Amino acid sequence: MIEARRRGVVLVGHGGIPRDYPREPLTALKALEAKRLASGGEPTPEEMELDRRIRRWPRTPKNDPYQAGLESLAAQLKATLNGDLFAIAYNEFCAPTLEEAVETLIAAGAREIRVVSSMFTPGGSHSELEIPETLARLRGKYPGIDLRYAWPFDLKQVASMLAAQLTRF
Repeated sequence: MIEARRRGVVLVGHGGIPRDYPREPLTALKALEAKRLASGGEPTPEEMELDRRIRRWPRTPKNDPYQAGLESLAAQLKATLNGDLFAIAYNEFCAPTLEEAVETLIAAGAREIRVVSSMFTPGGSHSELEIPETLARLRGKYPGIDLRYAWPFDLKQVASMLAAQLTRF
């Protein structure tokens, strides 16, 4: 008998800056990130620490309504997945990262993982570059895992969803 492959899903959102996060470390993080992107280098220890600090900042619906909104969407999505393992991930500012979410699902037994972004439109660096780059690294690290990115979206379906939303108003 062939063993069933346990499935998992990761919903990836952009991530938001908490309203009560101090501006000085945020400015320092963005400056280091811009310098790294301009030079094509790797993150410095200082950049990694600043990134870790903002991602681990305590969140509430009041100080981070984006995270609260993504968690609400995630609850709706999870309810449709027939018991598949499920995780949320963020591109920036929030935890967990995509890598952390995927590794959590793998540790829980997932062998097929689908990643879907809440970012629908083409042209964004997160959805077009960063997520695929992260998934490529993870495929190299976990060659026995079937890891797929459910993107790009069919823009005709997205437009239909938006048109349906307009009829509510």
